[in-house]
Amino acid sequence: MYLSLDLQYFSQEKTEKATPKKRKESRDKGQVAKSTDVNTAFILLFVFLSFLFIGPFASEQLLSIMGFSFQEYLLLELTEENVQAMFLEYTYQAVMVVAPIMFIAMIAGIFSNYLQVGFLIAPEAIKMKLEKIDPIKGAKRIFSIRALVEFLKSMLKIILVGIVSFSILWVYIDDILKLSMYSLKDGIRMVGNLTVYMGLGVAILLIFLAVLDYMYQKYDHEKNIRMSKQDVKDEYKKTEGDPLIKSKIKEKQRQMAMSRMMQEVPKADVVITNPTHYAVALKYDNSKMEAPVIIAKGVDYIALKIISIAKHNDVITVENRPLARALYSQGEIGDQVPEELFKAVAEVLAYVYRIQNKV
Repeated sequence: MYLSLDLQYFSQEKTEKATPKKRKESRDKGQVAKSTDVNTAFILLFVFLSFLFIGPFASEQLLSIMGFSFQEYLLLELTEENVQAMFLEYTYQAVMVVAPIMFIAMIAGIFSNYLQVGFLIAPEAIKMKLEKIDPIKGAKRIFSIRALVEFLKSMLKIILVGIVSFSILWVYIDDILKLSMYSLKDGIRMVGNLTVYMGLGVAILLIFLAVLDYMYQKYDHEKNIRMSKQDVKDEYKKTEGDPLIKSKIKEKQRQMAMSRMMQEVPKADVVITNPTHYAVALKYDNSKMEAPVIIAKGVDYIALKIISIAKHNDVITVENRPLARALYSQGEIGDQVPEELFKAVAEVLAYVYRIQNKV
């Protein structure tokens, strides 16, 4: 028995790396290798590092708010004006504490995104698409390998963050147990320092995990944008054109160029031949040209055609094998005769002019 195989199946397997065009299209759609863990890790790291510098200022602000509230606001009469003034004052104090932290978090988020994908604006990524609310596709996304990987990552992060946090708390367990013996200011400083240490420890851990996650996301992205051999061929046809059509266009262009060249042969002053393998037609007008110009050239069949047209139009042909070869190899159609061939061409033209009684 013989089994028939559909070779189209193999051509549809996505085994080829994405082409630059496919990468650009994916990037324009917002499909890039990006890890949200990198954003989280950088934001945590920058924010908790900022606490080392603005922590004392923030704690002073909080203490002043509490002190002012107990010393001043508790004695105020409850009126609409006083409540409004209190609200504005609390808002101002809160902004003074929170604004620098939010600004640093924003800068960290922008920096982490730029570090991963560079500068990118992809409006298509936020377009409303009905397929995004398709329950069947949604279920496939939920029960997929990617979802399982994300779940395992989340569990791993929870466990490791718990271990790091517990370890830091265990190191400072004695100070925590004596917290009730500290003054309010020292207690706030103690809790603040402990919070910063825990935050920095978790941030460093998440950066390590984020690097691994980014490598996985990059691998997954490369896998998703792979192309089949047929996709590569189709893209090449779209960008470069169908090879068969291109060859026909080039053939047509050659025919048109040949036709234009043959139309110029009757205007030539002389055709220099090999005698049958090479033919070069020259034209010279001393009132318009500084030197003779090559208006047609060819070998073999084209050379014979040039000679034939020249004879039918009474254009003189001169056999000069070295000169014909040199003109053909050193000059192009529309170019002036090379300087080193001026003397030889001048002798030929003088001979032609004598024949035509032009001198």
